[in-house]
Amino acid sequence: RVKGLSISKAIAHALRSILARDRSLNQKGTETSLIERFMYPKLGPGQLWETVAEGLVAGGASVRTRCKVVGVRRSGTRIIGVDVLDEASGRVESHDADFVFSTMPVRDLVAQLDRESPVPEAVRQVAQGLMYRDFITVGVLLKKLVARAPDGSAIRDNWIYVQEPDVKIGRIQLFNNWSPYMVRDPETSWIGLEYFCNEGDDLWRMSDGDFSAFAVGELEKIGLARAADVLDSVVIRVPKTYPAYFGSYEHFGTVREYLDTFTNLFLIGRNGMHRYNNQDHSML
Repeated sequence: RVKGLSISKAIAHALRSILARDRSLNQKGTETSLIERFMYPKLGPGQLWETVAEGLVAGGASVRTRCKVVGVRRSGTRIIGVDVLDEASGRVESHDADFVFSTMPVRDLVAQLDRESPVPEAVRQVAQGLMYRDFITVGVLLKKLVARAPDGSAIRDNWIYVQEPDVKIGRIQLFNNWSPYMVRDPETSWIGLEYFCNEGDDLWRMSDGDFSAFAVGELEKIGLARAADVLDSVVIRVPKTYPAYFGSYEHFGTVREYLDTFTNLFLIGRNGMHRYNNQDHSML
């Protein structure tokens, strides 16, 4: 996150901001950690993909959701089709393919290729050893935030990294500050409490009710809000959110070289490339 940042650069950036703030969207000359403006859909990042889907349908494509890939068919150096399980009907559908763009975790993709015919043992072992970090977010709707900015005004940050060692929470999103359209009532506060964990650990196994209560308790502990001000909450678990650079990652080239042999297969996104780049770059 801060690989190109130094104290001198931060001070110089602060001084320049006092004199003339860069209001352009093109901030290529600014260190990532110092960027102050973002392009953000009014209803959140998901709106981008809803718009993409609408454009595809308008162009004659069919968009299927809630379908799980259960097979990737191949012939020689080409992917010839994908089999998916429709979670609503329980039926497996087979789709032929000219090109395949995959965002699924590399570990899962290799496992599906292995169902068709054996992949090289070295590739299988490296793929099985790829590691991930998982993620839980708790959306909390509040009457108000207790904490204020140093000057007494409302907190203006989009997100806050939490460093206190006596809580599990890692980051807080303030959705009102990303876009006023993210909350129905502007007098309330809509925030996301983010936890980094491993699928199956103690945090992951908590019930939604217990986790919400636990997260709100941590909010009180760090002085951001009061439990009495909570209007609603929701818990969302996201497996394989972050591809990790440990496990068998040092041998990832073995997997990449194998997947590159398929001439019509393109790996994209964080999980598709097993590359932890910034989310906006992944989406682009």
